[in-house]
Amino acid sequence: MIVDLHNHTKLCNHAQGESFEYVQKAIENGTKYFGFSDHAPMGFDKEYRMSFEQMSKYEEIVNKLKQEYKYEINILLGYEVDFLPGYIDERVLNAKVDYLIGSVHFIDKWGFDNPEFIGKYKNVDIDKIWQDYFDAIEQMAKSGKFDIIGHIDLIKVFNFLPKKNVKDIAKNAIKAIKQADMTIELNSAGYRKPCKEAYPSADLMELIAQNNITITFGSDAHKPEQVGYKSKQIEELAKSYGYKKCSYFVSREKTMINF
Repeated sequence: MIVDLHNHTKLCNHAQGESFEYVQKAIENGTKYFGFSDHAPMGFDKEYRMSFEQMSKYEEIVNKLKQEYKYEINILLGYEVDFLPGYIDERVLNAKVDYLIGSVHFIDKWGFDNPEFIGKYKNVDIDKIWQDYFDAIEQMAKSGKFDIIGHIDLIKVFNFLPKKNVKDIAKNAIKAIKQADMTIELNSAGYRKPCKEAYPSADLMELIAQNNITITFGSDAHKPEQVGYKSKQIEELAKSYGYKKCSYFVSREKTMINF
């Protein structure tokens, strides 16, 4: 990936390796713009993210790497922010960063992508859950607080798929993303998950391309060896839908680059 904006650090408590190892792997892969976007703190699900007190340490680590590797790679600073109404903190939204990824990991505080809570799928209306998820994506886009939509169809992670056409479920969310001029990431972590495909799916990619929504790329790496995972495959996916350019962000400003 020439651009890889979604990567984590061990400060989130569920990633491994040193931050410089992620950077070195990105350089090895030929990445030009590499972003750290670790899980932002919030007053919920605290064990899977840094604390508010660690924000300055995180930003210091990334900014130091920016300087150390400035002649080899462009390192960018971001946060992955959970869109969970009532828990989105101004300290994160106002942080001096290059970009914010908005992601939905919770439906009514249910961590639907966490294997610990997979049993709940047995007792839900799957079409309703998918609609609730994309309604949250729509609400997130309309908030105007984020630059990138993270793993837009994460809800498919365990292969609990809707009976209803996903294009119908997601159409209002896609419309809101377009109106907000947000970027959607093509996230290769899905290849490592039970769904065994990128986020987004082919159907959603078709809808995204039809609406001329800008894209970017992310490994969603939680280990150094995951940096750039399936990079050629995910770039070819984008090209197959007519994309030739992807986005990166500096100080919250979008720039397009050929890939």
